Amino acid sequence: KQRKRPNRYDEVGLFSGMLFCADCGHVMYQQRYQNKTRKQDCYICGSYKKRTRDCTAHFIRTDLLTAGVLSNLRQVTEYAAKHESRFVKLLIQQNEIGGKRKTAVATKQLEQAQERISEVSRIIKRLYEDNVNGKISDERFMELSADYEQEQRELKDRAAALQAELDKSQAATVNAEKFMGIVRKHLAFEELTPTLLREMIEKIVVHECSYDENGTRR
Repeated sequence: KQRKRPNRYDEVGLFSGMLFCADCGHVMYQQRYQNKTRKQDCYICGSYKKRTRDCTAHFIRTDLLTAGVLSNLRQVTEYAAKHESRFVKLLIQQNEIGGKRKTAVATKQLEQAQERISEVSRIIKRLYEDNVNGKISDERFMELSADYEQEQRELKDRAAALQAELDKSQAATVNAEKFMGIVRKHLAFEELTPTLLREMIEKIVVHECSYDENGTRR
């Protein structure tokens, strides 16, 4: 008589596509195992499971993961409900250029760069006119224009970087307000749902476990 094999299978779970291995970056898969003596539901590293890279399991039980995420989201929503304006401010400040002072500095630097770009363009134009009129030699014109054109290229690169930072800052404000709208919608929830997770969480990174001096797994 053939022995019945344990039921091993992967299933699209609540956290499917949201968990990533902290070391190799691979998505983590839900794995369920059940036989007469043991039942297990967990997530493990995709590289470890498929043996495509040298990585460890980064094993995390689904029930502990669910409890941890549920607790975290409740803390976020409760804090947001009590301190909405402060919460939005914190969201905005998570951006690299968050804060009015940094935004003001970037705006001033951008204006200065743009003014200098225009000034250099006028200088190059005058150099060209002086060269045509014989006031400066071709050799001197080529030398000076090359220096100013190099400065102008660097200024344009700098201006583009500053503009990107300012755009990112403005986007952070918009995203913070958008996220606050999502938080308001989920101020009171009893359980995790796919909609709640997808709206509140971008991704979850799972590190390999460690053990304290008492041998307790963390």
